[in-house]
Order: sequence, then structure tokens, then C-alpha cells
Amino acid sequence: MTASHSDSLVVLFGATAGANGAKLGSDERELILLVWQVVDLHSKKTGILHKALVKADNLELSDQCREESGLTPEGLSEAEPLDRVLHQFTQLVLNDLKALGKSTYTLCTDGQLLIRQVLHPEASKKNFLLPDCFYSFYNLQKEFHECCSNSAPVKDLTIKSMAEYLSIPMDDSDNDFGVCEVSTMVTIVLSLLDEPYNHRFIVPETVKYKYETGPCSRSETVDNETVIRARGLPWQSSDQDIARFFKGLNIAKGGVALCLNAQGRRNGEALVRFVDSEQRNLALERHKHHMGSRYIEVYKATGEEFLKIAGGTSNEVAQFLSMENQVIIRMRGLPFTATPEDVLGFLGTECPVTGGKEGLLFVKYPDGRPTGDAFVLFSCEEYAQQALKKHKEILGKRYIELFRSTAAEVQQVLNRYLSTPLIPTLPGPIIPVIPSPYPMVTSTVRDCVRLRGLPYTAAIDDILEFMGESTVDIKPHGVHMVLNQQGRPSGDAFIQMKSSDKAYLVAQKCHKKMMKDRYVEVFQCSGEEMNFVLMGGTLNRSGLSPPPCKLPCLSPPAYAAFQAATAVIPAEAAATLYQSPALLSTARNHHASATAPPAVAYYPAQATQLYMNYTAYYPSPPVSPTTVGYIAAPPASLAAAAASASHTPVVPQPGALVRMQGLPYNTGMKEILSFFQGYQYAPDDYNGLIQMNDQARSMLQAPKEWVCL
Repeated sequence: MTASHSDSLVVLFGATAGANGAKLGSDERELILLVWQVVDLHSKKTGILHKALVKADNLELSDQCREESGLTPEGLSEAEPLDRVLHQFTQLVLNDLKALGKSTYTLCTDGQLLIRQVLHPEASKKNFLLPDCFYSFYNLQKEFHECCSNSAPVKDLTIKSMAEYLSIPMDDSDNDFGVCEVSTMVTIVLSLLDEPYNHRFIVPETVKYKYETGPCSRSETVDNETVIRARGLPWQSSDQDIARFFKGLNIAKGGVALCLNAQGRRNGEALVRFVDSEQRNLALERHKHHMGSRYIEVYKATGEEFLKIAGGTSNEVAQFLSMENQVIIRMRGLPFTATPEDVLGFLGTECPVTGGKEGLLFVKYPDGRPTGDAFVLFSCEEYAQQALKKHKEILGKRYIELFRSTAAEVQQVLNRYLSTPLIPTLPGPIIPVIPSPYPMVTSTVRDCVRLRGLPYTAAIDDILEFMGESTVDIKPHGVHMVLNQQGRPSGDAFIQMKSSDKAYLVAQKCHKKMMKDRYVEVFQCSGEEMNFVLMGGTLNRSGLSPPPCKLPCLSPPAYAAFQAATAVIPAEAAATLYQSPALLSTARNHHASATAPPAVAYYPAQATQLYMNYTAYYPSPPVSPTTVGYIAAPPASLAAAAASASHTPVVPQPGALVRMQGLPYNTGMKEILSFFQGYQYAPDDYNGLIQMNDQARSMLQAPKEWVCL
């Protein structure tokens, strides 16, 4: 058994099948050797020195391991697996303690890598629990430096350097790897116990048994040297999964914050806060270690980044999260009329909510309207698992989705909704709706080509070089780079040629031609087909396929109804209205490439925006529901910018455009106007601004101040 003030030490040394020494555990290799010996701190007697080989799942040994240890795969194949070796370790230690007349002990290791970076991660991956003695230990390097402060820094100390400082000879003549190291460590311990040091082993280092959840306030101060960013996480991973990846390292309370993107989905990243910089530095050594079949990238981050994700200011959220060590479940798709009683009845008695109604947190807009989301607390994993079994069961007339969540996700979702204005503005357009001086004409003439599979680093100059002599046949401002909804390259581009014949020749000549290290597919198309592609359809040499329609709730009722985009808002006004980053490269100087005439610009004006519609037809990942992003309502400068444009009329001040998402497909104008009952709409002369049919136009009566899209 162990105790905070033990009367014995168990000096422990280990080695892995890969790197050892200062890089022990950095390569995820398994433990293959344990050597230990008991030391009585009072009588200074020692027990029997034990050595045990460990059978690894992968018996391949690194060159360093073979050279230092002298071990072979054949010898290790006869050994016991780690869990059995640790059971034998416990029994042998107890026998030695009994022989010495002692009852308590604490481990003592050469540094903390063996415990934190090898034993705990490996036990976690192999799904067995380590004995309690491995959750506290003395770091011989720190204990030595406390006595000999004039020695090298702690991180530079080794068994050999400590022995040389104390003038202790190391007898490695028998060439028995591990035995010499433990014998020397025992001698160092006995030297520290004697004069002139008279050292006492009092405060051991500890390893947390489990990750503790909890709230984080934005008023807290977070040390920049304690935070890391983990990237490449599986989308279904929870805070407990991340804590398990960093098993052996002490994460601060509530220190795991899963990051959400602008659409409310988990983006595969998390910020993790550790108790000190030493733990953070050990976490950085797990860069590209594996979680399941995925490797995880680990980088430094700042305290400001952590607070931005995990910090909150709402008293309601703080009170909800004050019930610590609870399992949090997120519910999505609740009816707007759902009450706490409805939710508790839906969950049933088999999965009781902690605190009843106090364990429910409904997410609402600033004006108090429900969003359809809620968070629920459960006291244990068993109740949470029972609740998750109700995923997609019916409440009222809606099916409810249930997902695991975290305290940081609660903060992010509440911060997003509670800090937004009541009137959302339109998101970026899916297809071009803003006129430019060089518009892409939508027609059936196949005078365009589509480039698919471009390297993500490809720029317009790369495309011009790729097309070679055909560059002279490109229309002015005819190269259109396509970015996705996150503003990143989609690997697509559309190019307007001077004629359909030129487009055909380019498609024949450049199809599957290499650009950098990738081949690029080139298809002849028309402006109309381009719009189909931007809406989610596919274009190949066999023809055009419409967008996928496997999800009726997310797909339009008829693809034949797709119309070419038309200009509905003046460019100047739209530049103010759409406050998203520009998706096209900024205008470059007219420096010609090797194959391009110097007086021709091949890129479009910055106002033109081409989005690939990746979000309209595909659902969000099951763990992270899509949430609506709100930005500030159009400023007063909108009217002035629009008034200066040649296109009239424009939205006057005060005025706003409201986009409605999620409408049933059978919704008519009467239902929409009924929804906005009590508000005023735009006057009749706005018909030139917003295209609508005669029925809708006849139903909009003055006086009006709002336009509904």
C-alpha cells in the first residue's frame, strides 16, 4: 500500500522497445523491461533487486534499444504481458516490505517519463487500470536538485551525472541493462539520506485519477505556458476521450475545450489547459501520437485562445455548470413549445436528470425565443448511456437528437446566441448574386471549362502556366477561382474562353495534365452547367449529374427549377451587406506570365464570389449540430452606399433584409406574412430590388419597412 509519508521507497527503472533516456515514451513504443528494488528510509536497508521482461504486442526493437539493452525479440516472446507483470510487481513488493517489517511505500523513478509518458498511456490504450501505487511517485532528479542546487538543471540530470556529482562509481561490467541503473539510483538515494544532506522524501508528485469537469470564467487568468492545441481529433471525440489521450498528465479542472466552427460544428480541434508548464511540455511530446487510427497534432496555444473558447460570463451557465463531475448531454431539435416537464418525461425515469429541472439548460435567443437546443446533466455514465439510446426518438411531432457535450461547448453555444443581435443578416451567397464589371454570363453556350482537382496551393498564375498557349484564348477577367464556405480553395476553377471551339480544344489538350504533383481534370461546360456544379451537382466527361437528393429535407424539390443567378443588389451596397471575407484573390498588378499578354487581366473583379455549396445538401456531423451564425445588422452606411449605385431603388434607412432558413417546402406567402404579423414590410416600390411573383407583390401593402427573403 502507499501513503503520503511512506516509510519505504521502491526504486523503479524501465525501458521501451524504442527510444529511451530523455526521449522515453515520445515514440509510443511499448514497455519491455522493469527493474526495481525496495529501500527502507529509516533503517536504510534494501530488499531484493528484481528484473522482469515485458512482452510487447510489437516485438520489433529499435537499433538503440538492441544496442543498449542487449534484448532480442526471441527473448521477449517468452515474457508475460504488461498487466500480469504489474500484478507480479505488486506481490513481490509486498513480500519485500514484509521481510523488512514495513507496510507503506512510494515509487521513486529517474524523472517522470516512465510513469507519465509510458505506463499510464500504455495502460489506457490496453484498457486496464494501473495499481494505485502508480498515481504518486518521487522524481529522483528533483529530489537530487533540491539537495544539490549547484548541479545541472533538473531536465539535464541523468543517473550518470548524479552519480558523478556524488562521486559514486557505476559498475556496468556485468552488462546487465537496468540492474546497474537501479543499483546506482539506490546508492544515490542512500547518499541523500546521509550526511551532509539528511534529505527527507515528503511530497511526491501525483497523477490525477480522472479528468474533472467544471466551468471557466472569462475573468480568470490563464498562463500562456499551460495551453496546447490538439488538431485532427475524431469528430465524435468527447472531453473524456481527449483526457484519455493525455492520460498521465494533469489537466486543469475544466481544461478541455472542444472548438466549434462558424457553423457550430466541431472542427476536429481542442484547446487543453494543464496545471503547469511542465505538464504542457510533456503534452507537446505527444505530437502525432494516435487516438485510435488517427494521429493527433499537438501545438502550443495561448491562454487568450483558451478563454475565448471555454470562458463564459453568464450567471445562468455558471450555475448550471457548478454541479461538478456531471455528464453533459446536448439535445437538438426540441419543439419550441417544449417545457422542462416535457423533456423530463421524454428522458423517463430510467435516466434521471441531476437536480430535476435544475439539471436542464434551454438555449435561447437574446429575446427569449427558444432555439430548439438544450443541455442536460446526468450524475453518472450509466444514466447518460441510457439517455443516448433515445437518440432520434419522437417528442411531440419532432425527432430529438442527443449527443455528448462538454462544459466548454455549453459556454460556446450560449456565448454565440446570447451575444447576437435580434436581426440576422444574410450569409454569403451560394451562387454569384452581385454584378461585376465582367460578369460570368449564364447561357447554354459551352464556352467555359472547369478545372477540377487543382492543388490547394494553386494560384491564378499556376493556372495560366498550366494552360500554356491557350492562355491567349481566355476572355479578360475570365479566370474564376472557387472557394468553399470556409474561404479555402475547393480545388476547382472555372475559365471563360473566347468561343466554344477554344473551350473544346483546351479540354482535349489539358485533361489530366499535371500541375505540380497532381493531375487536373478539365471539362468543357457552359455557364448554366457551372451553376449546377456550384449548387452541388457533378460534371464529368459523361455529362451533367444533378445535386444529390438522398436527403429530401435538405435538397430542393426540383432541380429543373434552378434558375440562373441575377443581380438583385447593387455591388456597392452588397459590399457593405455581406461582411464576409473576400473569396477571390485581390487584384494583382498586370505583370504578365510567360504565356500571357501583359495587357490582359484574367481574374474577375473582387465583388464576384463563387461558393461551392457544400452545406446545403449534407447534414452536419452527428456530434455537433449546425447552429445559425449571426453578424451585426446592416449599418446605416448601407443606404448611402446603395444610393450612390446606378441600380435603384435601394433599401432606405431604417431597413433590413431577413433570410428565413428551414421553411417547409409547402410554405406559402400567407404563412410567411402571418409569421411576421405585427411587423411592417417594404413598400411596393421595392419590387425592383427583390424579385417576387405577382401573388407575393399583391400581398405587400404600404406602409412597410421590412423585406423578407
